[in-house]
Amino acid sequence: MHDLQFYIDGAWVDPIEPKVLDVIDPSTEEAYAQISLGSSKDVDRAVAAARRAFPAFAATSAAERQALLRRILEVFERRAGEFAEAISREMGAPATLARNAQAAVGPQHLKTLISVLDHYKFEEIRGNTLIAKEPIGVCGLITPWNWPVNQVVLKVAPALAAGCTVVLKPSEIAPFDAMLFAEVCHEAGVPKGVFNLVNGDGPTVGEAMSAHPDIDMMSFTGSTRAGIAVAKAAANTVKRVTQELGGKSANILLPDVDFQKAVSKGVMGCFLNSGQSCNAPTRMFVPLERMDEVKQYAKSAAEGMKVGDPRSEETQLGPVVSQIQYDKIQDLIQAGIDEGAELVTGGPGRPEGLNRGYYVRPTVFANVKPQMRIAREEIFGPVIAILGYESEEQAIELANDTVYGLAAYVQSGSIDHARKVAARMRAGNVHINYPAGDPASPFGGYKQSGNGRERGEFGLEEFLEVKAVLGYGAA
Repeated sequence: MHDLQFYIDGAWVDPIEPKVLDVIDPSTEEAYAQISLGSSKDVDRAVAAARRAFPAFAATSAAERQALLRRILEVFERRAGEFAEAISREMGAPATLARNAQAAVGPQHLKTLISVLDHYKFEEIRGNTLIAKEPIGVCGLITPWNWPVNQVVLKVAPALAAGCTVVLKPSEIAPFDAMLFAEVCHEAGVPKGVFNLVNGDGPTVGEAMSAHPDIDMMSFTGSTRAGIAVAKAAANTVKRVTQELGGKSANILLPDVDFQKAVSKGVMGCFLNSGQSCNAPTRMFVPLERMDEVKQYAKSAAEGMKVGDPRSEETQLGPVVSQIQYDKIQDLIQAGIDEGAELVTGGPGRPEGLNRGYYVRPTVFANVKPQMRIAREEIFGPVIAILGYESEEQAIELANDTVYGLAAYVQSGSIDHARKVAARMRAGNVHINYPAGDPASPFGGYKQSGNGRERGEFGLEEFLEVKAVLGYGAA
């Protein structure tokens, strides 16, 4: 009903300057809906609403904001099926992944923030000084298409928990989950102007938000290239910028692991969401003498994955999100072949039996050299690069030899050994022996993978300013 509208100041409104964009179903390559693209004037209107709403919302108690998050959670859970359907259609996630992971993480993050507010201290007296943590103000939020509602909730929930007001620009490629979230916020009774949504592209709406003098903070998730643009646009107003950017995560398999299990899980972890995860373990490091064995395990795992229609319950890998993404992946697969990497399985083109849709063949390269493009560039598709190492020291050195530092993975039969290697990884997240996720753990990267942290208490603090009131305890 609201496809061509924006959510501003508690109501669905028409854009000031009409301009539409087709939304493409990546499984068919056909447009199935349209949205409006906003302008700087729409951003001005949304920011003004958020600015008006800020003083009253910032003055609410933590208990009131916690109650608001509970209402959002209740409505979200009731509409979870709609989120799963929207995400599967707009970005191609298989139905099971959309339902059990993509949509399911939204309530999970809300529950984590609700729990954090049970104990978080926004004020604390230290000696004669009050340390107060206050909402930073109006926050601009830009979210990506690959885990769309995950990133929407990871930004909106802590912003609201802190007492901030927000303007959200979701990805124009996958916008409908965010528009559903706006409906959830409206039904849950989020006060007028506290949550606002403007659809649009990065160079127009993203740029206007980043440079806006009445936005106090930008939180961005996306490519490193786009993150740099956000930071540059924000620099003139000296606003806070937090960024979760690209990755090229290493997965070190130490000699004492069960190689069949470790390789199979590593391939499946890399290919999850059709490889479109910034923290995917895309570089697998194995002892050189085990390379031939590893190739067979990786080949078997990749060829056993069912690629196809995301609406089928049997599908494990859907299409990638767009023609641009498909072409980029094809270019990098060809670069791997041209530069001399060993193509174990997969390769250019679509999987057999699929003649339309942005489907990519699950691809494994072995005997990859560190200087090759497939070992250095973020591919963002179901492509894994297997590199050999001669010593543990070399494995750690090669794993850290990247401009990125979002995640790393260590597999070992000895937890003590794995911990020692993990301590040397230059990454914001290190996963030992494929652990279960921890929604309260901080998520973010080193180096060109960004700055700031999301999830739980760490995500909340990104939206707070620290004030010291000296002499507070004086008689």
